[in-house]
Amino acid sequence: MRKLTPDFWLKTSIWVLGLAPLGWGVWAFFSDGLGANPVEALLHAAGRWALAFLLLGLAVTPVRRFTGWGRIIKVRRLLGIFAFFYAATHLLVYLGLDQGFAWSFILEDIVERPFITVGFAAFLLLLPLAGTSTRGWIRRLGRRWQLLHRLVYPAAGLAALHFYWKVKADTFWPLLVAALLAVLLLARVRWPTKKRARDGHPSPALFQGPPGRTGARRAPVRRSG
Repeated sequence: MRKLTPDFWLKTSIWVLGLAPLGWGVWAFFSDGLGANPVEALLHAAGRWALAFLLLGLAVTPVRRFTGWGRIIKVRRLLGIFAFFYAATHLLVYLGLDQGFAWSFILEDIVERPFITVGFAAFLLLLPLAGTSTRGWIRRLGRRWQLLHRLVYPAAGLAALHFYWKVKADTFWPLLVAALLAVLLLARVRWPTKKRARDGHPSPALFQGPPGRTGARRAPVRRSG
């Protein structure tokens, strides 16, 4: 019987956390548990969970550096994938259930309503990050991969701005998201260079998992005698 390691339980907990909102949304939608406007409820829920997983993914590196908990790096890519999944769900609910794929109205919304413009821009920035999140793409792009995945920072900023502009009255939650994002970004900028070098894994990328083999092999060690 395979031994259940701490890594297994950590990843399982992220899978449960990531799929729970989806399960709740499907159940609530078909059981009339979303209130008078179920489409709007689904739209907002998917957007909030996308932001939540985006912040959780960005928190992995600061948490690892300040606490020394190295195992957490193994769920960073999974958190990024869930962030993209709920962002895509948020967009699809808007395109399909809210607008009925009426492309003329959708384009008009994107152009004339700033909060939709920045939200759409944030999703476009996340697209190449999710698409190049595998080790194969890391090998193909080399150093350019790191540069590409820095797009997560403007994407997160635009997502927070999208949330703030969407809310018309109670701005507590959008401002809290913006504050958390600012803290996470400052935690990266102000980390001492020497400590970062000793950390052994300076990558800030959200969609990258733990360091693994890149295909290179060590030269065999010759033994004398």
